[in-house]
Order: sequence, then structure tokens, then C-alpha cells
Amino acid sequence: MIQRNPHEPEFHQAVHEVLGSLEPVLERYPQYRKAGILERIVEPERQIIFRVPWVDDSGQVRVNRGFRVQFNSAIGPYKGGLRFHPSVNLGIIKFLGFEQTFKNALTGLPIGGGKGGSDFDPKGKSEGEVMRFCQSFMTELYRHIGADVDVPAGDTGVGGREIGYLYGQYKRITQSYSGVLTGKGLNWGGSLVRTEATGYGLGYFVSEMIQARGRSFQGAKVVISGSGNVAIYATQKVQQLGGTVIALSDSDGYIHDPEGIKLETVKRLKEVERKRIREYALAHPAAVYTEGCSGIWTLPCDIALPCATQNEISEESAKTLIRNGCWAVAEGANMPSTPGAVQQFLAHGVLFGPAKAANAGGVATSALEMSQNSLRYSWSFEEVDAKLKAIMTGIYRDASRAAQEYGSPGNLVSGSNIAGFLKVARAMYEQGVV
Repeated sequence: MIQRNPHEPEFHQAVHEVLGSLEPVLERYPQYRKAGILERIVEPERQIIFRVPWVDDSGQVRVNRGFRVQFNSAIGPYKGGLRFHPSVNLGIIKFLGFEQTFKNALTGLPIGGGKGGSDFDPKGKSEGEVMRFCQSFMTELYRHIGADVDVPAGDTGVGGREIGYLYGQYKRITQSYSGVLTGKGLNWGGSLVRTEATGYGLGYFVSEMIQARGRSFQGAKVVISGSGNVAIYATQKVQQLGGTVIALSDSDGYIHDPEGIKLETVKRLKEVERKRIREYALAHPAAVYTEGCSGIWTLPCDIALPCATQNEISEESAKTLIRNGCWAVAEGANMPSTPGAVQQFLAHGVLFGPAKAANAGGVATSALEMSQNSLRYSWSFEEVDAKLKAIMTGIYRDASRAAQEYGSPGNLVSGSNIAGFLKVARAMYEQGVV
């Protein structure tokens, strides 16, 4: 696998992490090995790479690279976000699509795994530049997606604004009004709770995970990395559940507010003014801003929720968190803990919720948006929120049950990998060699 996919360390890391959990499954189901399930499940069904030419405000032609990796459709149409960020390359998209396959399976909903994006950076671009880029991107992507084929959503760098421009171009080209994207505006097919879903879902998952050990958010000090959509709504849910969020970050540095993060300020800075997190300290003198985002993990806390990017918690950072009394960690971002960090958490009895389970709320609510689009009907906020909570509770229980059944009780990393793999593998086996 490594020889066929050189220079893709994130993809290698994700594959090793999943396959390392599956030995007891393959002992029980040797037919999966014979049918080449492992060889097939690590190979994307389709990888699409394309150029994205666009014109900036000065009239200069720019060219970015676009990707869509349609990883696995065994249990439903491909489903996964689009990421616009300079770090995007094929290996990153493959790692995300591989993880997405099992995450989507864990939701219990009929959706396969995919991921896409571009090395375009929307940060610092004008509205017109973002619109022209999105229109160019969709001019190629439209031919590869569809409501029953592949349904992209947002991810890092792709929010409601970008989804709107992408959907407008898709509609213009195809002359069809279908649920081909999720994360749409509420006035044109979007779902209530979608904005809050990943952060809320993380809160629901962690609440279930810690309740199983007789704990709760009440009175807990929580550190959350990031200050985008996931971090903002994870903060909101933690606060609703009784916890105190004392820190947030962005790629430049982090703020520490021992009195508790004032969420209305963060929302204003990030969702309205699109400013850096350092500005928070100007509004709240009790808060301290520190350059360097990795330092956030030196703050003593009870619960850590990494919601920024992959591999942001190193083994050393994990050791520091443990020394400072952290007793629970759950991943709001995709693979934010290195393998060494995960080993430290598990070895020291820290409750650990892996990304494919803990941050599945976003894609779960995207699938609920797909259902509403198919029905030409909208559920209330309360209805969608209740469904999201039930899905996240079910994910925790399925992962915990699988860990127990296959010999690693309490290990939600193994449990999530096994529960997700079993659903995808059974479908692949029953559908033959395709």
C-alpha cells in the first residue's frame, strides 16, 4: 500500500490505524480476507484531479488544483466535504475520504465515503474572487456528482458562502434543483442544525462517553483548539452542558480566558468580521493571547477537544495534558492526535473519543438534509437536534459494544474502527468483487 501511494503520510497513518484494529475481526470472518476486502477497502473507487483557472480582482489569471476522491460507495452515494486550504493535496484528500467511509458507516445512515477540495485559500480573498473560484471549481466537478451519486458538503474553508456559489453554478449548468450539496442555505434546501452539527455532535458524544464513567461536564474546565465552525458550536454545547471553556485558538496562536470564553465575542470576530483570535483579548482584558497555537495544550484542563487540524496533538503534548490532569479527550477535527499521542491517552486511562466517531455529527446532519431534500420537506430545529443526539449516542454505544466484543473493552479507537469496518465490509462482500 505504501509503495503504491508514496509521499502520502496522512493516508498511511489513517490506514494503519484502522487495519491495526481488525485482526480479531478477520479471525472471526476469514472470508473477508479471502475476498480481498482489505486490498479493496484501502483503494479509492475513483480519484479525480483537475485544474481550476480563475481571474483575480486585478485581472490576473490564477490556477489552482481541484480534487474529488470517491472512496467507497458500498452502503450509499459518496458523501464528504470539500476543503479549500493551501495544505490540500491528494494524500490529504485520500486520508480524509478513507476516514469518511467509516465515519459515515458509524452513523447508521446509507452514505458512502468521499472527500474533495482544492489548494485554493479563501482567506484574504474578496467576495468576487471566492465566487469566481467556486464557479470554476464547480464547472468541472458538476459532471462527477449527483444527488444519488456523490453529495459533497463543506469543510475547512468551505462554509455557507462557498456552498452557495458552488450550488448556484451547479444549478446554472445542469438546470436542475436537486440535493446535490449539503450545508445549503435554509431558504433553499438547507437543514436546521447543520451549522451547529459537528460541534453539537461532539458535545453529545463526549457527554455519553464520560457519563459511562460516572462523570459529566458540570464544573469541568475544557480546552478547545480552533475557532471555526466546529470549535464555536462545540463551545456552545459544552457551555450548555455545564462546562467552562477556557481557551480557543487559530493558526497564529491561542487565547486563554480563565473566566470562561465569551462566545458572542468569538462569533462576532470569526463569523461576522472574519478577524484573528488575538482580537478577543482586546475586548476582554482578563484573557491572555499567546503566539503559537500548539501551546494551547500546556493549559491545565479536565477535557481537551482538538477541533483545528490533523496531528495537532503530539506525543509530548499528550504527556503534558496528562500531567496537568486531563481525563478526557475527544477529536472534533479529523485525526488531530498523532499515533504516539493516542497511545499515551490509552495507556494512561484517559477517556478518548476518536474523530471518526466523535465528529460524525456534521455528516450525520448532512445525511438528514439529504433526506429532507428527497422528501421536499423540512424538520424543525428540535426534531433534527433530537435525531443528531440519538445518532451520536448510538455511535458511542456501537463503538463501545464492538470494543467489548472483540477483546479491547473501553478502547473506542478499536471499537469505532471495527464497528465501521464491519458495516462496509459486509456490504462489499455481499455485492461481490466490484
